[in-house]
Amino acid sequence: MSEAQVGEAAPDFTLSDQNGNSVHLADFRGSKKVVLIFYPADDTPGCTAQLCAVRDDRDRYEQAGAAVFGVNQAGAESHQQFVSKHQLTTPLLVDSDLKVAGEYGAIGSSGQQIKRTVVGIDESGKVVYHVQGLPSTNEILAALTVADKSA
Repeated sequence: MSEAQVGEAAPDFTLSDQNGNSVHLADFRGSKKVVLIFYPADDTPGCTAQLCAVRDDRDRYEQAGAAVFGVNQAGAESHQQFVSKHQLTTPLLVDSDLKVAGEYGAIGSSGQQIKRTVVGIDESGKVVYHVQGLPSTNEILAALTVADKSA
């Protein structure tokens, strides 16, 4: 399977969030940048810290014109509890079959779980940032800003 690379068109997808709302990547094309945060599990220390940082930096993402989504294979109920417990402002998408994670190169070596990966997509739908691990908001937003200047 081919995985999304920087400079390539982002694979389109439709996933449901924790409230059952459909999120279509194509709906953002031409209007917003998108940041996808693939994370292994709801309510674990690393994932909680990562998504709470996004919550705390919400205004910065909004000012940059970026919509941010968390993505993993947990179900809507698990996502709802995670959002509620930590007052998360980022919609959490359900990728139950790991299809989207696979298309974005965010599957661990076992093929059973997501590996922590952050993907930035510009308004034209092109991948401009793809990093594994826990990049800072500054690093993510800098990559999106560089993409703006080169467009």
